[in-house]
Amino acid sequence: MTAPLDLDGAGSTTAASTSDTGLPAATKAVEGRSLGQIAWMRLKRDRVAIAGGIFVTLLILVALAAPILAPDNPYALHTNLLDTNLGGLPKGTAGGVSSDHLLGIEPTLGRDILSRILYGARVSLIIAIPATVVSVVVGGIAGVTAGYFGGKIDSAISRVMDVLLAFPVLIFSIALIAVADSVNRLMLLVFVIGFFGWPYIGRIIRGQTLSLREREFVDAARSLGASNGHIIFKQLLPNLFAPLLVYATLIIPTNILQEAALSYLGVGVQLPTASWGQMLSSAVPWSTADPMYMIVPGVALFLTVLAFNLLGDGLRDALDPRSSR
Repeated sequence: MTAPLDLDGAGSTTAASTSDTGLPAATKAVEGRSLGQIAWMRLKRDRVAIAGGIFVTLLILVALAAPILAPDNPYALHTNLLDTNLGGLPKGTAGGVSSDHLLGIEPTLGRDILSRILYGARVSLIIAIPATVVSVVVGGIAGVTAGYFGGKIDSAISRVMDVLLAFPVLIFSIALIAVADSVNRLMLLVFVIGFFGWPYIGRIIRGQTLSLREREFVDAARSLGASNGHIIFKQLLPNLFAPLLVYATLIIPTNILQEAALSYLGVGVQLPTASWGQMLSSAVPWSTADPMYMIVPGVALFLTVLAFNLLGDGLRDALDPRSSR
């Protein structure tokens, strides 16, 4: 075997690119990345989405730990801190802000606003997240069924979607919740918001399924004798996980706003349970005399919806291979 060439002119030689046996030297194995790893790398580069995700995570943790973090009982009345000569306005500046009540107290009742904000976050998430799960499950199954089978099944499901999308949801929700006083109000809100929300995701998933059902892996499953149920639940739905996840992240803030709107109108969460929408409704008569009472729940609602939307946009870009971001 010939000696290695002297490449540096000083008598030293570079390492040969082949081993003594004449075989190529071992190189570092190239590791492939899964779609999840690629999506996570893309998401990490989106600082706005990460900021939204951090806020959402902190919100969930704060809501879970509300009984520990709340500085006061959200139902406790502090009427001694109210000025009866001014119609029950909090004493002091900025709505009664003090070391004991960092965000002030409510007019006429004197309840601690910070404590009610923390407990209101629990109510918003308890309603919005289960309602989103209902919408995603029902809409996902209905959409993939309509898109896969087509024909009369597709027409029937699509017409149901059209009817629900054209239905006056707010009026029906007000009427239903108003007459159902004996039913658990939180569960009823979850049902109403979730039931009327599934047609939106159903349409999206139907369109995705129409494209996926013509792919090679579906044809291969059919040729191997797979049942329709196997193809839908084992082949199609796993490939629809990304749009389902993105839509779920984007629909949560919509459901939070819907719960706040119903509570604002007086047919949602009832007193004394804390709710951001109910707090906004109670703050309207005091918007001039005590603006702090309206600003705090309004800012909490705004930041929560904004954070979920930013996170949802980031997930959509990270999970979309055609995105240039």
